[in-house]
Amino acid sequence: MASLIPGYEYDIFISYRQKDNKHDSWVTEFVNQLKGELEATFKEDISIYFDENPHDGLLETHSVDKSLEGKLKCLIFIPIISQTYCDPKSFAWQHEFVAFNKLAKEDAYGRDLRLASGNVASRILPVKIHDLDPEDKTLLENELEGVLRGIEFIYKSAGVNRPLRDNEDHPQDNINKTYYRDQINKVANAVKEIITALKKQGPHPGDVSKQDFDVKYASKKNLRTKIIIGSLILLGLILLGYFFIPKLFKSFEPVEKSVAVLPFKLLSAEPDKQYLADGMMEAILLNLSKIWDLRVIPSTSVEQYRGTTKTAHQIGKELGVEYLLEGRFQKYGNNVRLIVQLIKASEESHAWADEYDRNWNDVFSVQSEVAQAVAKELKAVIKPEEKHLIEKVPTDNLEAYNYFLLGEYCRTQRTPESLWRAKALYEKAIEADSGFVKAYTGLARCYGALAFYANLRPAEAYPPALELAYKVLELDSLFSDAYNVIGVADLFYHFDFADAERNYKRALELAPNNPEVYKYFAEMLFFKGKFSEAVEWDHRAMTVDPTYSTRDGLYGVHLYKAGEKDSAIMYLTRMTDKFPVCHYYLGAIYLFEGEYERSIAELRETLTGFSPVSITYLGIAYSKSGALDETQKMLDTLETRAKTEFVPYSMRGALMAELGREKEALDYLRKGYDEKEEFLLLLMHVDTISYSNLRSDPEFIKIIGKVRVTK
Repeated sequence: MASLIPGYEYDIFISYRQKDNKHDSWVTEFVNQLKGELEATFKEDISIYFDENPHDGLLETHSVDKSLEGKLKCLIFIPIISQTYCDPKSFAWQHEFVAFNKLAKEDAYGRDLRLASGNVASRILPVKIHDLDPEDKTLLENELEGVLRGIEFIYKSAGVNRPLRDNEDHPQDNINKTYYRDQINKVANAVKEIITALKKQGPHPGDVSKQDFDVKYASKKNLRTKIIIGSLILLGLILLGYFFIPKLFKSFEPVEKSVAVLPFKLLSAEPDKQYLADGMMEAILLNLSKIWDLRVIPSTSVEQYRGTTKTAHQIGKELGVEYLLEGRFQKYGNNVRLIVQLIKASEESHAWADEYDRNWNDVFSVQSEVAQAVAKELKAVIKPEEKHLIEKVPTDNLEAYNYFLLGEYCRTQRTPESLWRAKALYEKAIEADSGFVKAYTGLARCYGALAFYANLRPAEAYPPALELAYKVLELDSLFSDAYNVIGVADLFYHFDFADAERNYKRALELAPNNPEVYKYFAEMLFFKGKFSEAVEWDHRAMTVDPTYSTRDGLYGVHLYKAGEKDSAIMYLTRMTDKFPVCHYYLGAIYLFEGEYERSIAELRETLTGFSPVSITYLGIAYSKSGALDETQKMLDTLETRAKTEFVPYSMRGALMAELGREKEALDYLRKGYDEKEEFLLLLMHVDTISYSNLRSDPEFIKIIGKVRVTK
């Protein structure tokens, strides 16, 4: 039986080491089960090549070229990744895996193809039956030029790492808690997704940029330097986004309807007016984002192109969009000028341009007109309700709008000084227009930023933020950001996971393309100890914002706790120049790993002006390495700072515990709970180093047990 697509011998090729089937026929069982599932998934018959006889098939000849002409020429290649598969000397590795990888890259479709969702999937669909040794994982990722992601058939329990069997009827004993039948179904659905894309796409689809799929993390020593760490849509993302979590985001089809709005330039030499140009750009982008038929890249992704010398073709390829909107803006007196041009990135040609000379009072109509004109050029369908949202005027008070824009600019600077200034500006905007929804939300988010970046006491940050968010919902019950703010307070102040999840989901229903909500959802799962799920939500954010994981490094910690230590360290190390906070994350990882000298070296890089948690971990690292005098110095530093600013009790208590002051440590931990300090969330599942000598103490268990309680 031939392939569904002419010119291919088979639809699926199953590659495996013969020894993995010899003992218990696991691969034979898998193939039989997959065939049955495919029959229930496809209307057509799907052809599978499976070399069940070790003396037949590809092994009948050493003429690999001859073999590739037939059996290996297939649509999808499924390697059964075991503890023995990654052997460069084996036939399966050299003449099947490596050979197909090369063959697929050069055929009419290419190895990596764009799906209807706008994501990119590989025609190599790994099935994992064992956790791998680090060197084997490195070998795979070097060959793939990206991370290994597949569908797992692994049974894990204490000291166990074996294939999941068809007759496993007690998944509660399996750490993965997976059913064999469910995993088979995921493979069949993945096959259907890929084959559907192949049939729809047709041959010669054009280049799929490496920056469209997973190049986030790889071997520190061997991964080719051409992989750019900032390109973060993961290889195999469709498997994670489609099969492991619900589809909450739209289908970006066709790819032609995709656009990025680049930072607007000033027409005049007035750098103090840049916030106005930024506000105009952001407003047009948000209007475009309200159109369901468009794929719009968030502003966080395009900020890196401010002042860039890259060509439109390069930028479009890196962001995975077909169109770029450029703009130049000027405000002089009560007049504004906006010059915009839409560029077809792949051709570097102008698709549309216009110039708007208006009164400042008409600024909102200009933002609406530009967005609708761009949508028209991209042939995007604008629904009536979307048109209403685009044309809705956020405020009638331009003074309030000016304060709001300047507040947004200051808030994004993320320094204590800029955040306090942003707070004052938002308050002025609200004073000028008490119905200005965005100003309330901006102020609410500013309170959260002050808690993190300026050590504002939780009780002074979250209750005001909640009050503002509820005020927003009184004014506009469908304003997504308000639910996001409430969810953050639910988690970080009330320690209420259930309410946090409910509000995050509501925020996603209203704004499914907001990567910030995905970020907070990932953090919530991280604190719950569901580390792999946290990474999956990170991946989903990357479908919306390709630069999601390049902004603060927290993603690297998620990777580490999900078992990707080497990848996490490589990723964070590359981020340290741009984001010094990554030294803190690295220091924490090395501390958790017991590599205390390396932890100390990294944490010392973050002492100046950084959060007290860095000093806390440095003190613990000193203690674990035997330098208790240095631990005492770190505690003294925190106690001194606590006289003039808020320093979490729970962090100071962690150092007291290291110094043997156990009663005081528990007293401080209790005060930390009363203060609703975020550090207590870490102590549940993430940080098992702090208070290590008190974790069996009934009082410690009682305090942390309160954090686990949800409504």
